[in-house]
Amino acid sequence: MRILISLLFIGCSLFIQAQPKKEIRATWLTTLGGMDWPSKKANSPQSIEAQKNELRHQLDELKAAHFNTVLFQTRLRGDVIYPSAFETFAECLTGHTGKNPGYDPLQFAVEECHKRGLELHAWLVCIPIGNQRQVGLLGKNCVTRKQPKLCKQFQGSWYLDPGNPGTAEYLSQIAKEIVSHYDVDGIHLDYIRYPEQGEKFPDQDTYRKYGKRQDLKQWRRNNITHIVRRIYTEVKKLKPWVKVSSSPIGKFNDTRRYSSFGWNAYSTVYQDAQKWLDEGIQDALFPMMYFQGNHFYPFALDWLENKNERWVVPGLGIYFLHPKEQDWKLDEIIRQIYFTRKIGLEGQAYFRNKFLLDNTKGILDELKNNFYVYPAVVPPMTWAKSEIPAAPSSPSLSLQENGIRMSWKASTSLPGGIYYRVYASDTYPVDTEKAQNLIVTRTDSCQYTFIGSLSEKGGIYWAVTTVDRYGHESVPLALNMPQKTEPSILYGKYPSVPQGYTLIISDVTGLEILRTTDPEKDIPKNIGKGFFRFSLMAPDGSITPAGVTIY
Repeated sequence: MRILISLLFIGCSLFIQAQPKKEIRATWLTTLGGMDWPSKKANSPQSIEAQKNELRHQLDELKAAHFNTVLFQTRLRGDVIYPSAFETFAECLTGHTGKNPGYDPLQFAVEECHKRGLELHAWLVCIPIGNQRQVGLLGKNCVTRKQPKLCKQFQGSWYLDPGNPGTAEYLSQIAKEIVSHYDVDGIHLDYIRYPEQGEKFPDQDTYRKYGKRQDLKQWRRNNITHIVRRIYTEVKKLKPWVKVSSSPIGKFNDTRRYSSFGWNAYSTVYQDAQKWLDEGIQDALFPMMYFQGNHFYPFALDWLENKNERWVVPGLGIYFLHPKEQDWKLDEIIRQIYFTRKIGLEGQAYFRNKFLLDNTKGILDELKNNFYVYPAVVPPMTWAKSEIPAAPSSPSLSLQENGIRMSWKASTSLPGGIYYRVYASDTYPVDTEKAQNLIVTRTDSCQYTFIGSLSEKGGIYWAVTTVDRYGHESVPLALNMPQKTEPSILYGKYPSVPQGYTLIISDVTGLEILRTTDPEKDIPKNIGKGFFRFSLMAPDGSITPAGVTIY
C-alpha cells in the first residue's frame, strides 16, 4: 500500500489541471462557544448588525474561494441557534443561555448562503447534552429536566440514551422542526454515536428493558442505526430533496491489512455507517478523517469501496496545521486532497472554518490558487426520483453602460423550487460541463447583469440552465449566438494597431472618446472604468469594428 500511495503522488504538482465542475467543497462552521462564529454578541441593534456582518464576511470569503457547502452548527449541546419549541437559545449568541438574540440566526444564515450560491446544511450535535456547567446554565429548559428518562450521566457529562426509543423521537422532532420552518439544503448529524469508552456507557437498565437478549454491541449499533433511519425517513417525508448526512469516525473498522488501533466507528462507538449507506438511509457521509499517512489513505479507500453510489466526502483535519495543535505540514493536507480526487470521492470538507479562513499554513491560498481555481457545484442526487427540469426560454442579452444584461423566461417550477446557473465562454456553444465556464452557481432571479473586471471574466457567448433542488440540471439555453458582425470582448485589453491604422475608442452609446496610434500610452491617461467599443480606421479612411472591452 505504501508503494501504491507513493506512485499516486508522483507528479503531484500536476493536480492543478484537475478542476471538476461537480465537487462538494464544505466547511464546518462551529457556533459552540463562538469558535468560528459569532465572536460578537447580539444585545443591541448595533451589535446584532455587527454579528450579521461578521457572518456575511465569512460567507463572502467562502464564495470567493469557490466553496459550495456550509455545515452550519445549529444544535450545539442541548441548545440551538433558532427559536425552537424543544430547546432554548445557545449562550454563544448573546452571552446568556436562553436569551433571544433579537433575530433568527438560522433564517439569516440560510438566506445569506443562498444569495452566494452556498448550500446550508443544519449541523446537529445529536447525543451529547453538555457538561455540568452547560446543563446547569440550561436549567429548566434542559432535556435532562424536561425528559429525564431519556438522559444518562457518563464521565462528568450528560447524554441522550440511544437505547431509549424516545431518543429517536426527540431528535427526529428537532430535525422536522428545522426542515418544516427553514429552507435548509441538508440535515447533518454529528456525534450520532455512543461516547468514547462507550462499552462502559451506563445503559444496563435500558438494555434489560429493550435489548430482547440481543448481543449488547449489536444492540447498541442497532440503536444508532434506528435513530439515523428515523431522522432520514421523517425528513424525506417533509422535503425529499433535503440531504441527510452524518460525520462518523474516520476509520470505519479494521481493514484486512490495516488496524484502526482501537479507534473506529463500528466497534468502539457503535456506528454502523457503511450499513447506513447500504440501506440508503444517508445521502452522504463526511467521515472525520483527521489522520496522517496510512491512518488516512487505506481507510479512504475503504469508504470508497463501500459507498453504495452515495457520497463520501472526507473531513480533513486542518486544525492540526496550527502550531498549537499538532503543527502538521501543509503538504499533508495537499496530498489528502489530491488523493480524494484521484480515487473519485465526491469532495472535501474542512474542520474547521476559522482555521480555513485564517489561512493556517497557507491552506486557503493553496485552495484558491491550485485546487479550487474555478467554481464547482454539488453533484445531483442521482438516486432520488425527480424530473429533469425544463430549460428556460425567451433569451435576451444586450450591452449596457455598466455591463452585459441578460434575461430569460422562467422554467416550470418543481417541488422545492428551482434556480438557475449562468455560463460563459469564448466559444459557441457554451460547454456547461466545464468548470471554467461556470459564472453563477445559483440565482433565483430570471435576469443577471455581468459587470466584468480583469479578475472576473465572462465570455463572448452566454448560456443559462435550470436546476432543481435535487441538483438535476436542464439542457442549456443559449443567451446569444454567433453573428458575423459580433465584436470580440477583450477584458481590459485592446486590439493590435497595424502600422498606418488609428484606433478609435467610443463609449457604450457610440460617442467617440479617443483616437490614438499609441494605445499603450494614451489609454491609461484618458480612459476610466466602463464598457468601451474599439474600431480600426485604415489609411484609406475605412472603419471596421475591432471589439469591446471592460475596464
